Amino acid sequence: MPETYKHSFLYRIVLERYFAILKGKSEPRFIKNRNLIDDYIERAKRHYNSCNLCEWHCKVDRRERRGVCRIGEYPRISAVFIHYGEEEVLVPSLTVFFSGCNFRCVFCQNWDISQQIVGKYIPPEKLAKMIESHTNIRNVNWVGGEPTPNIPYILEVLKYLKKPVPQVWNSNMYLSEEGMKLITPFMDIYLGDFKYGNDECARKYSGIRDYFEIVSRNFLKANKHGEIIVRHLILPSHLECCTFPVLEWISQNIPNAAVSLMAQYHPYYRARKYGEIARRISKEEYIKAYNYAKKLKLILLDEERWLEFATLLL
Repeated sequence: MPETYKHSFLYRIVLERYFAILKGKSEPRFIKNRNLIDDYIERAKRHYNSCNLCEWHCKVDRRERRGVCRIGEYPRISAVFIHYGEEEVLVPSLTVFFSGCNFRCVFCQNWDISQQIVGKYIPPEKLAKMIESHTNIRNVNWVGGEPTPNIPYILEVLKYLKKPVPQVWNSNMYLSEEGMKLITPFMDIYLGDFKYGNDECARKYSGIRDYFEIVSRNFLKANKHGEIIVRHLILPSHLECCTFPVLEWISQNIPNAAVSLMAQYHPYYRARKYGEIARRISKEEYIKAYNYAKKLKLILLDEERWLEFATLLL
């Protein structure tokens, strides 16, 4: 079997249910579990009184003040558009970009919406109609910023949505256990970042505590309920401490996951204040990461594209 065909065949197996939905042979989870939606919305809205949707456990009354994410009762949406820059299996993807985030990544390429509260509130029923107006989309992609603080709103949109389109949870995966329970009946694909292979790097570059334990726990939970695409953005000088441990963990714990090994790191935002990440990754770094992933027999998405991109790196 030619390598390219074998690669395509494998990711269609690990994302089998997603492709079945696209072909009309299966229903999205939010359609199948529509009878649960009102109860889950009620449970989710309780977090406006004392928010525990993510692992910061701020417990703030979001009607009165803001927690780490700086999101109140009404989410602010910075953009809704069809995205063609995602993984090939996902495009065209209707992306809903929320502003605000519970991370403080010094290299965030979307810092203008993640670290600032911008955009406008769109009533859930109106957003559902906006989604239904698009006929050429493969999925709805909930992203940011970070979607986690907006779980109550997302569930309300799904209550009104009739179009049987797959739902993609595009997240840093720092949800609390309660946050995960609220979304698992309704999401089809978990497009999750696995940024760091240790807590020290997570604390230094994203201001996050207990990173590895929490994110790995949530990937294990997601693996029981949906299909997974793990995104790992390779950071310069961080192969041994981050890339290799992340790839090893995937291989040992969720080998059925598709992996997007990303080479497009750029020192955005405040990254140039940190000398070790104040540059692009090198071609050699990407090839080392790629070869390690292949050695572990991981299922890589868009590998030809990323290898071609890597040849342009210095």
